Amino acid sequence: MLPRSLVLRACATVAVLALGTAGLTSASGADAGLAAKPKDPRRTQGLFVDPKMPAYQQGGVYREEIGRVAQAFWVIPEAYPTRPDPDQPWLVPVGQAVAAYTGDAAAAGKTPVLTIYGIPGRDCGMYSSNNPLTTAPQYKAWIKQVAAELEGRKALVVLEPDALPLFSSSVQACPTKPRGWQGMLRFASKRLSRSGAWVYLDAGHSNWTPHETRPAHLKAAGVRFARGISTNVSNFRPTRDEKRYATGLLRGLRKLGVKRKHYVIDTSRNGAAPSNDGMDVINPTWAEVGKKPRLVFRGAFDGTLWVKHPGESDGYENGGPASGQWCDFLADRLLGLPESGSC
Repeated sequence: MLPRSLVLRACATVAVLALGTAGLTSASGADAGLAAKPKDPRRTQGLFVDPKMPAYQQGGVYREEIGRVAQAFWVIPEAYPTRPDPDQPWLVPVGQAVAAYTGDAAAAGKTPVLTIYGIPGRDCGMYSSNNPLTTAPQYKAWIKQVAAELEGRKALVVLEPDALPLFSSSVQACPTKPRGWQGMLRFASKRLSRSGAWVYLDAGHSNWTPHETRPAHLKAAGVRFARGISTNVSNFRPTRDEKRYATGLLRGLRKLGVKRKHYVIDTSRNGAAPSNDGMDVINPTWAEVGKKPRLVFRGAFDGTLWVKHPGESDGYENGGPASGQWCDFLADRLLGLPESGSC
């Protein structure tokens, strides 16, 4: 039920962008000790609006209402492998893709936002099961390539949507749960954070119950290395519910000795009240776009993001095409427009 492709970025010819070395003015003696610590640019410069996103490329109302809003760049191994594939020369190696995207953001003077979605066994083999990464060593090598290109880029990273709540369930509920999943998340959280990224380990959403043991799973999965957690990715829960949910998780983490963590909420499609049971989550006909992303840095609440791309399908229900594919009438529904009847 998550966006799985960025076809234009995957097919475009991109070049590796060299990372510049920032010059530092030296200071000596007391002046150096008194020098003010520079403010992190993520607090002031705004989020990157990528013109290569699907809605922007569609033009018209889709560009104006969706495409001109900052959205996450989904880094997936199907489109962005660890190294070039001679059998699929159109695929862009992951390091090259991340370098191009973050370079575009830097040129625009904005903060890049990425979603890392490549852990083996993800989605429990349902809508996004075509993952070429099947082992922990493969995953770690892929993460290293991502992290290398995030050095110095001051990015925001949503790490592995749904993985932790899915994998912390039973094997019966998630038959593709990989061995060592907590170790893989721990590695990714630590390595990506070490690159300077603000990493938010995904924690599901407020209607994904039971979640009393989720703080313990977050701790085991390396949230201590991350800036915090993300919630509501590709889901539809009201922001107020997600704030309560995230606050409860952070309270649970503090009891476990993990303190000073933050959270972000995906508001891309939570502009309408969800169905009563909350289970209609594959292209629901009642959904609407939510409030536009905004970083606010109020206490533990860092702000809202658009992680899911409005207009991209969740899967083959309610008329949708394959997961991650753009569909005009799905975007029409979210915008409250008459359905165009096409994808």
